[in-house]
Amino acid sequence: MGKTLFDKVWDAHVVDSIKDGPQILYIDKHLIHEVTSPQAFNELKERKIPVARPDKIVATADHNTPTIDQHLPVKDVLSRNQLEQLTKNCNENGITLYGLGHKYNGIVHVMAPELGITQPGMTMVCGDSHTSTHGAFGAIAFGIGTSQVAQVFASQCLLLEKPKSLRVSVKGKLKKGVLPKDVILYIISQLGTNSGTGYFCEYAGNVFEEMSMEGRMTVCNMSIEMGARGGMIAPDKTTFEYVKGRKFAPKDSEFDKKVAEWKTLKTDKNAVFDKEYTFNAEDIEPMLTYGTNPGMGIKITETIPEENDASFEKSLAYMNFQKGESLVNKKINYVFIGSCTNSRIEDFRVAASYVRGKQKAQNVNAWLVPGSQQVAKQIKEEGLQTVFERAGFELRQPGCSACLAMNDDKIPEGEYCVSTSNRNFEGRQGQGARTILASPLMAAATAVEGRIIDITKHLN
Repeated sequence: MGKTLFDKVWDAHVVDSIKDGPQILYIDKHLIHEVTSPQAFNELKERKIPVARPDKIVATADHNTPTIDQHLPVKDVLSRNQLEQLTKNCNENGITLYGLGHKYNGIVHVMAPELGITQPGMTMVCGDSHTSTHGAFGAIAFGIGTSQVAQVFASQCLLLEKPKSLRVSVKGKLKKGVLPKDVILYIISQLGTNSGTGYFCEYAGNVFEEMSMEGRMTVCNMSIEMGARGGMIAPDKTTFEYVKGRKFAPKDSEFDKKVAEWKTLKTDKNAVFDKEYTFNAEDIEPMLTYGTNPGMGIKITETIPEENDASFEKSLAYMNFQKGESLVNKKINYVFIGSCTNSRIEDFRVAASYVRGKQKAQNVNAWLVPGSQQVAKQIKEEGLQTVFERAGFELRQPGCSACLAMNDDKIPEGEYCVSTSNRNFEGRQGQGARTILASPLMAAATAVEGRIIDITKHLN
């Protein structure tokens, strides 16, 4: 029987196996940030265990970082302590850190790919659930808990049960105004938030093959939202061209040698998956969430379903929505374009193409937060900053920002926020805040109109 892409990468990293049990998997790259690493460093210190491979670890500051006045001392005491602790731990252990203010600083899942740290065929982990982002390169990438962070520090390996395999194919031609974010929100709305539990997902079909690397990262980023351990897309010409020339990418003949290897990373024709789903691209429209998990999504032309279920009712009560209601024309006072899902240069180009020559609605607070210092630099160099500022948008400094309310960027209680982030859980963007997940195009249009619109009717 043939092997899946996932099998090929996994099997190449197995150090040892327990008969009919878990396997010891070698980890190529360990990404860390300030929130989930301090306890792991402390555990090693208490047990007098050195960090096994500091050269395989890259650190950044992102979750707690302010997005205004980053040159000033961090006001929040807890955030400041965590950031200082990260610096201290990295210095003590010889770990590369791109801290606040560094030209390579940014959200961990944005800066690692853009620096060429993320490469096809790798195993990558981070104490952060959206590590699945890196699977866009044909890597096995997944989030781990703090005790596992300590395990990787100590051994550069993890003891794991091998997940089952799942393939989601999307074939056909996407409609105008349908972005990668809509594709993944549609898939999750159809399959549910636990459909991927126990599985590693491969995305296949021409729709993913035709996507940019930014688009593929958006899709893989949200694999975790359908319960999957991670998501992958087979590397191809688009991948190789993206990686080439980046700071930590292989150079010259070494790069050519790597590409020859990477070309073998695709699922064999006779490989069998444990579960498969196929969707038609033509069925997908711009999407919005109406509830408190990413599976509660509808097309812009649809109304909230009529379900009778206690948790469904609780979700609607929290969001202050009614069954059968359309979200079109809903007044919105907050818009957030950012997060590890949608804060890459492509996302800001899409938003700017809609915003150009228009004005933000007076009732809207529109926050644009680039995923890294490098994205911020591109926004400026490409003239997008001028477009946004003329339209009245607020461009902030890089960080996780209003994705998770772990910093100063919180949505006030009771307010709706059309957000390009990945989670719409209760209180995710601030206590009592109500999150509506959408694409950067939908978010930009909402900011201009001051309400949700059917974007398909506004595209030339």
